[in-house]
Amino acid sequence: MKKIVIFCSASKVCPKVYNDNAAKVVAGLCEKGYGIVSGGTCLGTMGVVSDTVVKCGGYHKGVLPRFMKDVAFPGLSEVVWTDNMSERKEEMRKDTVAAIALPGGIGTLDELIETHVLVKLQKYHGRVIVLNIDGFFNPFLQLLDHYVATGMLTPEDRRLVEAFDTPEKLLASL
Repeated sequence: MKKIVIFCSASKVCPKVYNDNAAKVVAGLCEKGYGIVSGGTCLGTMGVVSDTVVKCGGYHKGVLPRFMKDVAFPGLSEVVWTDNMSERKEEMRKDTVAAIALPGGIGTLDELIETHVLVKLQKYHGRVIVLNIDGFFNPFLQLLDHYVATGMLTPEDRRLVEAFDTPEKLLASL
């Protein structure tokens, strides 16, 4: 089974539009036969991802540092415990064909940037995708363009981050 890692928010105040679109992406991935890997909590968009995988009858691997055991989603297909956040990110990407960043906070941004760097260094061989609902990732994408304009990033490496503004377009690209 091909697996895709989802990076997303644990915020309890995430706008409904982001969670609704997260559910559409995850349902579409499950329908296409992908297994889902995520942070594995029951909080925020991560909880929406977890609930959606269960509703679809899909496979869901949750990766959590031990200090987050109290917020682990109870319906995970598989749980992997790590000692820290760095190990968590590495384990989340393991054996995945793509990394999809949904709107999220600083942790999501950290996961997204590290994954982009690893693709650039040829240490991760999956795709890097952002779901740019309502322009959420526009500032990040503009920053990457600025890096290209100033010579800090090649146009080829900039193209390693793919952006889609709807779940339908993202799913059609897979």
